Amino acid sequence: MKIAFFTETFLPKVDGIVTRLTKTIESLITAGDEVIIFCPEGCPEEFMGAQVIGVPAMPLPLYPELKLGLPGAAVSDALEIFQPDLIHVVNPAVLGLGGIWLAKTNGIPLVASYHTHLPKYLEHYGMGMLEPLLWELLKAAHNQALINLCTSTAMVKELSEKGIQNTELWQRGVDTDIFRPELRSEKMRKKLLGKFSDTGELLIYVGRLSAEKQIERIKPVLDALPNARLALVGDGPYRNQLEKIFENTSTTFVGYLSGKELASAYASGDAFLFPSSTETLGLVLLEAMAAGCPVVGANKGGIPDIITDGTNGCLYDPDGKNNGTESLVAATKKLLGNQNERQTMRESARLEAERWGWPSATDQLRGFYKKILNKESNQIAA
Repeated sequence: MKIAFFTETFLPKVDGIVTRLTKTIESLITAGDEVIIFCPEGCPEEFMGAQVIGVPAMPLPLYPELKLGLPGAAVSDALEIFQPDLIHVVNPAVLGLGGIWLAKTNGIPLVASYHTHLPKYLEHYGMGMLEPLLWELLKAAHNQALINLCTSTAMVKELSEKGIQNTELWQRGVDTDIFRPELRSEKMRKKLLGKFSDTGELLIYVGRLSAEKQIERIKPVLDALPNARLALVGDGPYRNQLEKIFENTSTTFVGYLSGKELASAYASGDAFLFPSSTETLGLVLLEAMAAGCPVVGANKGGIPDIITDGTNGCLYDPDGKNNGTESLVAATKKLLGNQNERQTMRESARLEAERWGWPSATDQLRGFYKKILNKESNQIAA
């Protein structure tokens, strides 16, 4: 098969969408498929042998790490040369809408996938009143596709309820070779602790430092657990505000880590806290679980698909008292409270992660592609 991806985010950016996309492309190419990627400029010229075409883009004012690409003649020319069997638009916005238009005008089967819960982000940027309008725009875009892939059962349900048709679950994936418990190290632990002493209660967060991640909810956990230490791994537009919020607490701002260093960071923590209630999946939770780090996540969105409360991690109620902070404190205390139970959760978390390799997730995706192409060829034959 020949697949053209249109994505609003790609390398060198680092996030869950880019991870899923790069792992998917790697698996597709290994399976013998041909791939071309259209994404905002600043990208590499190729990835795993696939051509990558950067499109002029401008940063979104409230979300500068997201660049809006404006497709032009070069995109349609490259698409005509490549002659794809289908187009897959990832989180369609401006560039994705160009992909949808090119699919429709050229009679190319269209697949779309939903990864970022943008309507729920709006309230964290003071624009909650625009949520109904954004849902209408998303519905208009996604309903052009023959299939709409979601990364959790909660998102399949919510998108269907909002009027988005032909929704299917695209199963989760994680690299259990990179992320593994054996990478736990004292050297990394010291880096995560920074200037603070090791009390055996090292909490870690990995991801963008942005408003919608609700990282400030961890501060009451530190207030309630005076021996706890926190390492925030990542960076983003909310860092300055978070540095003020966590001032005079036992918090280390580590910055971005990648590769083996990132895997070691996950493995070296005592608990992984992920307070965000806006996740369509929460890939970092799977990475932490693969590394054998017990996790606490919100009982909302795609996260309950990953965490079985009390078995491979703990869930907290993000809509509970004081914006869920009391529930988050209780869940963290439960996870840290018993060393034997925590070790059992570590082992169960790893076993859960081992069920979800990237090759099997891509095999499922290829099945969706083939189903669409077979349906299209049968309609032409008829």
